Amino acid sequence: MLLVAGFVFTYYTAWAILLPFFDASSPIHNYFPAREWAIRLPAFVLVIGLSGIGFFVGSTIMKENRKKAQKAKLRAA
Repeated sequence: MLLVAGFVFTYYTAWAILLPFFDASSPIHNYFPAREWAIRLPAFVLVIGLSGIGFFVGSTIMKENRKKAQKAKLRAA
């Protein structure tokens, strides 16, 4: 997993930071998608990740509130 993370970091760094310094006709541009995706892809991953975290936190809060409501209902009975 660490090797994959290292590869992704290196690839993204070369794509987003180093690629603009190469001439547009350079064959190295064939190894990378368009530069606009260097922004779109991480933004998409960020939105999906934050949505997942928000869903997890929201569902956990709802479960805890249900447990509290059940306990309060049992006490009142």
